[in-house]
Amino acid sequence: MENRQKFNNLACGASYFSRGVNLLFHPKLRVYILVPLFVNIILFFALTFTLFYYFQIITSGMEFQIPGWLSWAEVVLDFAIALLGVILAVLFIIFYAYSFNVITNIIAAPFYGLLAEKSEELITGKKLPAEKILAMVLRTFSRELRKLVYFFSRGIVVILVMLMISTIPIVNIAAPAIGLIWGIWSMSIQYVDYPADNHSTPFRELRYRLWEKKYSSMGLGAMVMLTSVVPLINIIAMPAAVIAGTLFWTEELDRKAE
Repeated sequence: MENRQKFNNLACGASYFSRGVNLLFHPKLRVYILVPLFVNIILFFALTFTLFYYFQIITSGMEFQIPGWLSWAEVVLDFAIALLGVILAVLFIIFYAYSFNVITNIIAAPFYGLLAEKSEELITGKKLPAEKILAMVLRTFSRELRKLVYFFSRGIVVILVMLMISTIPIVNIAAPAIGLIWGIWSMSIQYVDYPADNHSTPFRELRYRLWEKKYSSMGLGAMVMLTSVVPLINIIAMPAAVIAGTLFWTEELDRKAE
């Protein structure tokens, strides 16, 4: 137990992701990432084109003509437009990462659940109890819907808070940070949930355990968030994140290992 206390830091959380990348093409796991990779490639081209197209349309409409008699307000208006641009960029980044992750995870959830299971067997050397394919598909799909309800209900509140804060001078610089922190937390939940669900851990209990290890959670989530918005890299980021979440689960979150 004392050895486990040394965990729970940002660097440790980030390291899970790099280790997940290293294990991504392990001979024993390679077959389980083929379908998720195929899904990711298709979604990457569709979502990237769509979101960048609409982002350009929105930002192109943010140019204003200032009357001569209001030239004194030009600096203030320029700052407000720049800040709004930053907030919109953060919202688009979060939306891009969310969309890519949510759609991929709904389609590939059973494969990610299986990848988490095989990753844990590789990491620990212990086999998980056998489960029928149909039962696993229904379980993982139900769990994805549960996560969707959590992400969108809280996400709407976060967006509203960001928009309200953006109207308050000085305080408004915190708006983008709030959105990023929420996105990072969500990514941590998303990918640690696969091994947690394989162990029948309730969703509320998982969130409690992640909060207990909040620094490792944020370190892992930050790496997933970063790679989710980088074109091409995000194609392999999702299966790597599943393996990373499994490493996090086995080394810090699994109560049976204590």
